[in-house]
Amino acid sequence: MKTLNEKEIEGDKKMDLAIIDNSEPGVLSKHLQLVQDVLDYAGQYLQLPAGTEMSVTFVNNPEIRWYNKHYRGLDKPTDVISFAIEDADDDVPINFADDQPVALAKNIGDIIVSVDKIGEQATYLEHSYERELGFLVVHGFLHLNGYDHMISDEAEKEMFTLQREILNSYGLTR
Repeated sequence: MKTLNEKEIEGDKKMDLAIIDNSEPGVLSKHLQLVQDVLDYAGQYLQLPAGTEMSVTFVNNPEIRWYNKHYRGLDKPTDVISFAIEDADDDVPINFADDQPVALAKNIGDIIVSVDKIGEQATYLEHSYERELGFLVVHGFLHLNGYDHMISDEAEKEMFTLQREILNSYGLTR
């Protein structure tokens, strides 16, 4: 795996990232830029194809609570929820005519982040808002890329080690 120098991003290797802010009072522009930058970096760290697509939606606790209850059966707010598009069990080939050149972007899915939880957890864990924001979006991003800390102790160690490597290498240390 290629290791990037701190914050090194090749210009043509950026993510195609949609950021939607449905939170009140809204996410600061510097934090929106941080999300773009850290996810671009994480995409290169995992050597994803240029133009890989995903979205990040920022909400408050009541909205993420609804998603958590509706999709996970847990009636409480959470910090981040990931909705991966590609699943190992969903491999359905798409066939195009031989004379049609098609370059489809890789869409990995969507994450939803509670801005309320970012602040609560940053305070509780005694680190910066930026560190917690980066942690949550990278955490969700890794879930979109097939990492799952909930399946085994080994999988948890692998995901959390990778998450820490990405954040530390980017410069968002605890």
